Amino acid sequence: MGIETTTPNRKGNKEIYGLPVETNSHSKPRKCRRRHRKMSPVQRLYQTCKDVFSFCGAGIVPSPEDIQRLRSVLDTMKPADVGLTPELPYFRMTVARRTPAITYLHLHECEKFSMGIFCLPPSGVLPLHNHPGMTVFSKILFGTMHIKSYDWVADAPEDKSTSANPSPATPPGVRLAKVKVDADFTAPCNTSILYPADGGNMHCFTAVTACAVLDVLGPPYSDPDGRHCQYYLDFPFSHFSVDGVSVAEEEKEGYAWLQEIEKPEDLAVDGAKYRGPKIVEN
Repeated sequence: MGIETTTPNRKGNKEIYGLPVETNSHSKPRKCRRRHRKMSPVQRLYQTCKDVFSFCGAGIVPSPEDIQRLRSVLDTMKPADVGLTPELPYFRMTVARRTPAITYLHLHECEKFSMGIFCLPPSGVLPLHNHPGMTVFSKILFGTMHIKSYDWVADAPEDKSTSANPSPATPPGVRLAKVKVDADFTAPCNTSILYPADGGNMHCFTAVTACAVLDVLGPPYSDPDGRHCQYYLDFPFSHFSVDGVSVAEEEKEGYAWLQEIEKPEDLAVDGAKYRGPKIVEN
């Protein structure tokens, strides 16, 4: 999911380039393997993230083997593994706000990766946003969530002088994107993965019911490195007409125009202390 958040003791992130290194688990001493089996699920997740992202950086995607390795760990994660239940106050409806506040539980962050949990009450929304240079894993721990995601259409012209149809108002700088996902997902379900240029790098999450999402970002957002979170509005393809851009009538629902906007004023993401099983950082 990957909305940019402010966390305590956040370290600066830097682009680090390299190639994944193969490891042979059978070469580990028996004592080490035995200790690994005794890890809590969240400790195993931390250790796997540390291994998978150790030689990655902005725009550097882990190897297919490492992608599957981390996905396999996340696929087995349950709410109890991180100390969550649907009865916690984070997931209750509130009447004080038009848009429900979302709670973020910070698990870990370093320059290589971050781990955290978004807790959404019913109707909670993480608006359409991007993940520059990141590989992102999102695991729905419980509940039902609607996900709509997009990827940019390669080589599509950016609209600088569109004529709205039917409205005369034309937002500047809209850009063509292709719908990647537009569906409801209910736990238990497989972990979703997005990549720097594929897999739905721009997405919006809407809580159909109260739900929790465990997020892993590699690398995290970094303002100093120019990888900040950008927000968007989406418009149906037929809403604008841009010279040189055409789509078959039966395919128009699979495309949209995205316009970058400032962070929505009604978006409230409150930080809270993670109280699940301890993570031993090493």
